[in-house]
Amino acid sequence: MRPMSQVAGLIAAALCLVAVPALADEPGPGGSKPPVPVSGEQVYTMVCQSCHMADGKGGVGAGSIPSLANNPKLKIAAYPISMVVNGRGAMPWFSDTLSAKQTAEVLTYVRTHFGNAYAKPVTEADVALIPAVPRTASH
Repeated sequence: MRPMSQVAGLIAAALCLVAVPALADEPGPGGSKPPVPVSGEQVYTMVCQSCHMADGKGGVGAGSIPSLANNPKLKIAAYPISMVVNGRGAMPWFSDTLSAKQTAEVLTYVRTHFGNAYAKPVTEADVALIPAVPRTASH
């Protein structure tokens, strides 16, 4: 007969073997899928910040990344919607990556942060007005 501590150890090991494969498909820490961004700030942090920087000021290096800070081009919502949905130049399109809700949330966030004061929220209906250009290849 095995001591109780050995039995408890075997049970714990068996539970780990069952739990680890289940975690592999779960989003977030420990899983293979990243968490899905929901709020505008989350989308910005997970998708936009790597190019436009944490402060929204963009950067210059191998290329030039436009500043979103104090940007008058953000005043009319159709322009940034079109840029996010269809991309242009070095800006990739995100119509196959972000939902209309995520696009609306991130643009509302950018238009109200980084020195921008465009208080009117961008809605999913606004995003739906800008058609995505059909793509034959993904970025």
